Amino acid sequence: MDIYSWVKYLHIISVIAWMAGLFYLPRLFVYHVTAEIGSDKSETFKVMERRLMKAIMNPAMISSWIFGLWTAYELDVFTDFWFLMKLSLVLILSGFHGLLAAHLKQFAQDNNKKSEKYYRIINELPTLLMLGIVYYVIFKP
Repeated sequence: MDIYSWVKYLHIISVIAWMAGLFYLPRLFVYHVTAEIGSDKSETFKVMERRLMKAIMNPAMISSWIFGLWTAYELDVFTDFWFLMKLSLVLILSGFHGLLAAHLKQFAQDNNKKSEKYYRIINELPTLLMLGIVYYVIFKP
């Protein structure tokens, strides 16, 4: 197989891992909100959230960017409208990742100020962004 196929393969695998984390972490926050501060349940959520972010989400986001930009380079699409739109949505997705990291820090410090409803609502944002990203990649308008 050629290098491009391997790079594209690694990009897709990285994106799947990253999206899994972006879907799961806000769901953990939904349940963490209901745990009493200092309880075993709360401390267990802290460990789960930290490990998800550090061991899966951060490496997956970084590798998604590396292999995605490499793929774009191989295809020479940096000036294509569809790619610029996809890139814009991925930047927003990366910002969402940063927002989740900030919330994780607040939970770790027992300083969460957001409600269960808030986390349920933001849990939908990665889905909407994913729909747009996949649209631009498949249809290339």
